[in-house]
Amino acid sequence: MSLCAELGQLHLQGPGFSTDPLLASTLAPRQLPAHVEMDQFAVRAGQLVIGGLPLNLLAARVGQTPFYAYDRALLQQRVTQLRQLLPAAVKLHYAMKANPMPAVVGLLAGLVDGIDVASGGELKVALDAGADPAEISFAGPGKRDIELRQACASGVLVNVESGRELDVLARESQTLGRPARVALRVNPDFELKGSGMKMGGGPKQFGIDVEQVPDMLGRISALGLAFEGFHLFAGSQNLSAEAICEAQCKCYELALRLAMAAPAPVLSLNLGGGFGIPYFPGDRRLDLAPIADNLAELCERARTELPLARLVIELGRYLVGEAGIYVTRVIDRKLSRGQVFLVCDGGLHHHLAASGNFGQVLRKNYPVTIGNKSDALWRETVSVVGPLCTPLDLLADRMSLPVADVGDLVVVYQSGAYGASASPQAFLGHPCCAEVLV
Repeated sequence: MSLCAELGQLHLQGPGFSTDPLLASTLAPRQLPAHVEMDQFAVRAGQLVIGGLPLNLLAARVGQTPFYAYDRALLQQRVTQLRQLLPAAVKLHYAMKANPMPAVVGLLAGLVDGIDVASGGELKVALDAGADPAEISFAGPGKRDIELRQACASGVLVNVESGRELDVLARESQTLGRPARVALRVNPDFELKGSGMKMGGGPKQFGIDVEQVPDMLGRISALGLAFEGFHLFAGSQNLSAEAICEAQCKCYELALRLAMAAPAPVLSLNLGGGFGIPYFPGDRRLDLAPIADNLAELCERARTELPLARLVIELGRYLVGEAGIYVTRVIDRKLSRGQVFLVCDGGLHHHLAASGNFGQVLRKNYPVTIGNKSDALWRETVSVVGPLCTPLDLLADRMSLPVADVGDLVVVYQSGAYGASASPQAFLGHPCCAEVLV
């Protein structure tokens, strides 16, 4: 059936258009709060513009769909915004697990104060990108012996998460003839309220329980390791400035108490991150002003209470998430019992998070558009699915989108973080996606 013929059967939304009320009721989108406006990308002649290029031209330049595109200017703007708001004394680190694409890491390595890695593979990417080893920190609950050896040899700061790691680092320090630089990652006795993923408080695989820290501090001294400070990360993806400020204050107070038993002055206090971005209907952008004011107060206190310490904020998603899009092409258009499906060449194997299978309890739609028809007036209620043989392969469930046909480009916003590297690209043997920085 042609697109024109199908339009006579669909629920369309547009000026002066009327339709069968029963059909409209059947296909109308569920009543949800609206997504926050995705205004970070311009639209010209219907085409979304990324890195100064209209989407159709960018797709031709990439040479394939699906692909991720990250906007260089937006990444730079986000760092500039943070520099303007946060106290100058606060060190800004990029948590590269959010997006380890080498070109992105290379760009951010020249903009931020340090890089936080979570594996030996990420450490190699950071070093290759030119990051200063003195400003690289290495976290993760399951560091292999060879990774700890790499960290010691590279001279990066290891956020220690167990007594075993201390023993391995002590051995490698003797073998390599240089004391390993260590900070203790602390599992606090509180959580970051309202966080998408809680990484502290209660039983956790992350860090060392706070009640065990004094003993670990004593072991650091006995093993001859170079103590530098503490790392606390209570949670991630938080849109409440009040909750983030509360967690930062609690982390600071805890570190202040723990410092009394430390074998050397605290040089680094990593307060984690947790800054969220809006993904779902009803989400609102994080208000940075209260967080900046709170950090300014903590920096002022630290001048006298922890005079040698630098306060570190570790951000991943917040730096890169809104600067990226995922682009997939419609390869089929199907009408099934009144519901329209846009079948695309990409799906959950490239963008697990957008499919709802990366931590969501109840699936919600990411913001999505038809990137080559972004300003179209005529809209329809459709579901966007991928090519995989599983009902989980769903990128948009009954969303109101510009009317699309085979060959059009579906765009998933907020895709700069936890995209390609966080997805099962080998699943069912479909081709991998491309990634570009423009």
